[in-house]
Amino acid sequence: MRIVIAGGGTGGHLFPGIAVAEEFLRRDPQNRAIFIGTKRGIEHRLLGPLGYELKEIDVEGLMGRGIRALMKGVYAIPNSMLQSRRILKSFGPDVVIGVGGYASGPAVMAAWLMRIPTAIAEQNALAGNTNRILGRFVDKIFVTYEQSKNQFSAGKVMVTGNPVRAAFTERLGNPVSRKSGRQILVFGGSQGAAAINKTVVAMLPYLQKMKDSLKIVHQTGERDLVMVKKAYEQYGLDARVSPFIEDMVSAYESSDLIICRAGATSLAEITAAGRASILIPFPWAANDHQTLNARAMVEAGAAEMIQESELTPEALFALVQSLLLDERKLQEMEDKSKKSGRLDAAAKIVDACLQLAV
Repeated sequence: MRIVIAGGGTGGHLFPGIAVAEEFLRRDPQNRAIFIGTKRGIEHRLLGPLGYELKEIDVEGLMGRGIRALMKGVYAIPNSMLQSRRILKSFGPDVVIGVGGYASGPAVMAAWLMRIPTAIAEQNALAGNTNRILGRFVDKIFVTYEQSKNQFSAGKVMVTGNPVRAAFTERLGNPVSRKSGRQILVFGGSQGAAAINKTVVAMLPYLQKMKDSLKIVHQTGERDLVMVKKAYEQYGLDARVSPFIEDMVSAYESSDLIICRAGATSLAEITAAGRASILIPFPWAANDHQTLNARAMVEAGAAEMIQESELTPEALFALVQSLLLDERKLQEMEDKSKKSGRLDAAAKIVDACLQLAV
């Protein structure tokens, strides 16, 4: 069998697609999976080293752009669909799955026009505009949250959870050993988050009192790397700082507390790891979907949330300190986080796709 996974742009869209590809190939090494994406997306950098073939199309985003960029994006749609059609005709897939991102729309629509079985995966609690449109055409819709079901046709939708890569299901979920102090993992998604970086840096003077028993792993993105590194050095804190963490599994595995945005894929990985978290939703996410994602985690008892409008070094430190010093609370959050995880999401999606291809 052959499968095409379309989309990417950010890790939040790409990593679920990789998880599906891994499961698809695990079922039968003779299966083939390729990706359709763009040169600008994270897929351009990550897929090759992982052994996956990427076919690139020229497509622009349409949301939140000026009129000139919007018109450029609209004019690019016919060409991107023709490019997608050529790729699909050459590869001959049995099913095409859109995982979100610029390339998802043209590729899935081209597949639908070619009468190839199609599906989409919606990672967030509130569906994005592209998936709302594609949902009218595709054969199957995979959603992460139960509350997302009513946004699509009942006959097509299936609650699977958000798939995580095989390394997470194989290695994570074990209790953290806290004999040698605490570790905090800080990240803002695959490209970093300036607000989180700046607030954590401003919090470092407060963390100094805990420095003998505290380690920090911090993914900054490229822009803030030097600034954040210098700050940790200035305050003498034990920190491993990098623009992008290749081995996120190990970072989750060794951490007691995670400070991050509330992207759906980050939350899927956090719950797969069974870790406690402080979530800071990106306030300009489409339809404020990250707040809805974070709220679902808070209501499950697996996380705490600070809105960016209320984010201060003092507020963040107070929450960090209260959690790291309360063993019972931390353990409760970990247990509820692990309970929220859906480690079988990729398997459910592949099962459904195999049925589509019959």
